[in-house]
Amino acid sequence: MVEFCPKCNNIMLPKNGRLKCTVCGFEEELGNRTEEYELKEKIEAKKQEVTVIEDVDTLPTTRIECPSCGNMEASWWLQQTRCADEPETRFYKCKKCGHTWREYD
Repeated sequence: MVEFCPKCNNIMLPKNGRLKCTVCGFEEELGNRTEEYELKEKIEAKKQEVTVIEDVDTLPTTRIECPSCGNMEASWWLQQTRCADEPETRFYKCKKCGHTWREYD
């Protein structure tokens, strides 16, 4: 019989004579229901190596003057900052000094 958590409605699994929710951690005693649960197979989580590369600039660049240092190259991106029926805001980040500014259409 499958038991579900009374708090978050996710599945509860048997562990050390108790039922434990896999999401919120709620626990309750198994009591005399221990024979209903049998561990068929234990699957270990696979470990994955993750490489973090910092300062990788994948944004497009354009020629525009930085208001802070006067450099003529900046990365840019668009972001919806207002209502959906209004145009997106264009952001720029100077390639030399890192100053960020925005431009509205």
